[in-house]
Amino acid sequence: MALPSIDEAALRLAIQPADAVAAVREAFRADGEGRTAVPAVINLPVPGTHGEFHVKTAWVDGVPLVAVKVASGFYDNPARGLPTGSGLMALFDAATGMPIGLIFDNGFLTDLRTGAAGAVAADCLARQDSRVVGVIGSGVQARRQVTCLREVRPVTRLFAWSIDSPGTDAYCAEMRATLGIDARPAASAEDVCREADILITATPSRTPIVRAAWLRPGMHVTAVGSDTPGKQELDADCLARADRVVVDRLSQCAAFGEVSHAIAAGLMRASDVSAQLGEIVAGHREGRTAEDQITICDLTGVGFQDTAIAALAWSRLHGR
Repeated sequence: MALPSIDEAALRLAIQPADAVAAVREAFRADGEGRTAVPAVINLPVPGTHGEFHVKTAWVDGVPLVAVKVASGFYDNPARGLPTGSGLMALFDAATGMPIGLIFDNGFLTDLRTGAAGAVAADCLARQDSRVVGVIGSGVQARRQVTCLREVRPVTRLFAWSIDSPGTDAYCAEMRATLGIDARPAASAEDVCREADILITATPSRTPIVRAAWLRPGMHVTAVGSDTPGKQELDADCLARADRVVVDRLSQCAAFGEVSHAIAAGLMRASDVSAQLGEIVAGHREGRTAEDQITICDLTGVGFQDTAIAALAWSRLHGR
């Protein structure tokens, strides 16, 4: 018997950024309270393609289903007229293990829940008076991060830089048109850092882009690009300079996030991480504790985010 399914078009109508931020926040809260079970991520690079797959899943107490998400990132796809990211989710009843449906989201829910995680991180760690956001990157995640960030901070200005100069120009024009903010391309990544209250790095870079000397007191950095082994957006010195380093999942970040590079360089130990984000959301650890602190949140993407947003989508569109 064919399983019921949801397609991307229906998801885009049903799930808005505010919904995603609320669902992901509660998933982090559950994790901080010890109410999740999260296995190791499966990362599969595909040689010769500049592409990769990863598989994530998790159980979340109180959520009636478990999502198993397969996501792909093939970075030469735009030249073929195809999106960089795609994927789908298989849903199972959390009480019986029986399959209940499929979500053909083409990566939409992954993109949205990642943006939502960035918003939760900023809400916990960025100064309350943060108004200027800097973005390194000009792809889908550059858009999702800012759209979700506006749910927790009233962003009024944006500076962006990426290796794709025409793409950066188009991105800024889109942000001006859709969000009504003053969005401008910057001449360099350093210029972005010099302006930003909140810095977002959202690239697939395998060489550091952001230098420690560019970070300013009071700044918050959300790094989302290092989600598989080998990727790195922040020089390891950035984490050594930060006053507080927070992660979405310590085991993942120590294995392949920004934190892993600082550990490998001998600049920090896993025990130097200030908190997992869920611990802050749950009230068990502190976020920002002083206005002049430099804070960094290393986000590698955790399976409980996928289960949470998949459950929200399934409930909205199938009433369960």
